[in-house]
Amino acid sequence: MIQRQHRWYWATVMLLATAVVAPSAQAEVLTASLDPVHLDLDYTTERTPIAAGTEYALGRRDDHLPAYIPKADRIILKLGERRVYVYDGDRVLDSYPVAIGAPGTPTPTGQFEIFQMIENPVWQSPWTGEVFAPGANSALGLRWIGFAEMSNGIIGFHGTPTVSSIGRAASNGCVRLRNEDVLALYSHVRMGMTVVVEP
Repeated sequence: MIQRQHRWYWATVMLLATAVVAPSAQAEVLTASLDPVHLDLDYTTERTPIAAGTEYALGRRDDHLPAYIPKADRIILKLGERRVYVYDGDRVLDSYPVAIGAPGTPTPTGQFEIFQMIENPVWQSPWTGEVFAPGANSALGLRWIGFAEMSNGIIGFHGTPTVSSIGRAASNGCVRLRNEDVLALYSHVRMGMTVVVEP
């Protein structure tokens, strides 16, 4: 009798677990039309191109959602420290190591506003025009946050597969972060948020 009750208990637990898991298994899959971004021109790693205008699955809506997002009011990038800080008033909520612009293509200093936020950005080679699939191994990583429009292009924060560049002056002006860090930064920011870039 105890054996039989034990079996019924586990059968009930498995049934309830299936009921709880089932909705997430049917989570909505997001797609986006390819809209290539011409940024961080020093990225030359070979990737497989995809045709412009095709639909590309971006993943489930609940991917990478943090449990709690603290309120932030501005971002301060300190070029000399190679680090970006997320602030709420005088309190630092988070900070992340970054790669900044190389001496010949420096990251601009001053006060800016976030005007672009793109999940799974698509990268187009400025040399060949080829469009490359989004993802962790793309030139722009998993997120793009544009904050400065310059005469030679847009400057922003983005992920990178080239983690060896973090902590160095290595880009064409953009600010590179590890993919896990750009996901966290993206969760703090919003359109119109102030970005201060200090020497």
